[in-house]
Amino acid sequence: MATRLIREVIKHRTCVTMPPQASVREAAQEMSKLRIGAVVVVENGKLAGIFTERDGLFRVLADGLDPDTTRLDQVMTTNVTTISADKPLLSALHLMQENSFRHLPVVDGGLPKGMLSIRDALDYELVHFLRDMEKKEALTEII
Repeated sequence: MATRLIREVIKHRTCVTMPPQASVREAAQEMSKLRIGAVVVVENGKLAGIFTERDGLFRVLADGLDPDTTRLDQVMTTNVTTISADKPLLSALHLMQENSFRHLPVVDGGLPKGMLSIRDALDYELVHFLRDMEKKEALTEII
């Protein structure tokens, strides 16, 4: 398996950010519209936290909070583990597996550049694995 960088996986994805003052409903609507499971919460250009669908479920709905009046900074995950865009994708997958993360913010020079989801990472690897297999089969036929 070739060493692929996280940068390659997220290069066509927009880094979806929201301010800490945004409501949970605003974040949920944006996540639903874009079909994503998490947003990066940014304050003054820096990563303040992430808000995930699990945060919405367990920290808002399960606790009976109002998504219209609850702000992201009240329920977001803070002290977030991040990874550099120049790290190998397998490093991110290992980190996500070891810590039971589904989403991992990607930073470049300390600034948020994107969000790597476990699904995106595995889909990317599967596509490349299948391409590699096709190449090997084609070479086998030639030989």
